Amino acid sequence: MDHSATDLNTVCRPIAEANGLPNAHYTDPDVFAEEKQVLLYDGWSGLTVATEVPEVGDALPIDFMGMPLLVIRDRNNAVRVFQNICRHRGMILVEERRKIEGAIRCPYHSWCYATDGRLVSTPHVGGPGQNTHEGIDRALLGLIEVRSHIWMDVVWINVSGNAPPFEEANAALLARWHEFDKPLYHGGAQSHFTLEVNCNWKLAVENYCESYHLPWVHPGLNSYSRLEDHYHIEEPGLFSGQGTLVYRQIKGHNEEVFPDFAGLTPKWNEAAEYITAFPNVLLGVHRDHTFAIVLQPDGPEKTLEHVHLYYAQAGTSEDLRARNAAQWKTVFAEDVFVVEGMQRGRHAVSFDGGRFSPAMDGPTHLFHQWVASRIDASRARRQAAE
Repeated sequence: MDHSATDLNTVCRPIAEANGLPNAHYTDPDVFAEEKQVLLYDGWSGLTVATEVPEVGDALPIDFMGMPLLVIRDRNNAVRVFQNICRHRGMILVEERRKIEGAIRCPYHSWCYATDGRLVSTPHVGGPGQNTHEGIDRALLGLIEVRSHIWMDVVWINVSGNAPPFEEANAALLARWHEFDKPLYHGGAQSHFTLEVNCNWKLAVENYCESYHLPWVHPGLNSYSRLEDHYHIEEPGLFSGQGTLVYRQIKGHNEEVFPDFAGLTPKWNEAAEYITAFPNVLLGVHRDHTFAIVLQPDGPEKTLEHVHLYYAQAGTSEDLRARNAAQWKTVFAEDVFVVEGMQRGRHAVSFDGGRFSPAMDGPTHLFHQWVASRIDASRARRQAAE
């Protein structure tokens, strides 16, 4: 379809007059491709978490919306992201998660790369027994690195390379949560789970941003963290979400709780916040734990939600961590039927994007505005260049 066929004018109106994004933004492969570039490749997107490559040499291949990437912890203990291809003929280098003991060797012609991306070996490139050739400058043929940054253990990437530095692009969020800029300890295997959801990734964002649905979708959570206990978080063009004023710590059999993060202000004794860092990372902070959900879009109508839980100290109670993970898995699973139902609804040809509650949907509308404004700006640049 012609991208210009999606009219986004009504999306950018004030919330009381606005409609949501048109159906094509949830179902059409061409619009998905457009959004992939404009919303996910051009800015800072979440790819995975650093905990997935905990030791030097650990390598994790990831398909990022069709682009083969490789996350690796190099010999200097730095997490790097490369395109997972050999510079010779474009062969995939690493097919499965594994540890690189020596070099990254291409299975096709055995070109080898160091964990920092340098091309270190080109066997027979100059003919049998000749491992060099004047036309092959190894210094220019290292792995193609993707710009990356780690914050809240999330590995953020900027595929285009054109975004402002991460600290600049996300300065407002880093300032808001500066108290949590300290070591985080992943809860281990039981604190990581993935939900496979049949919906466009944006619906997962939209649902996460608001608390309006709590009484009906999360009755257990709403029993103590009621709708009226929540507040909106809105930073136009950057992030949105919601917070609660009545966070209740989970307790073990003997009333034990997780240790708090050190140095928190009194606000966090009872408050907790849940924010989407646009485009695809859902974050939560509490006095005693945090979480990150990295959304991995898999086509227009499928999303993988990778959930990771973190604590202020290592070695916390295994039973308590299991209880906390089970509680969050229940909450997140309760949302699945909603986002999948909305996805099916986007195939109703007369649906106009829907309307927003001016009182309750501010964070969701803010995300729609962000999507629409970036798409409109990209289309304007493309038209100007034609």
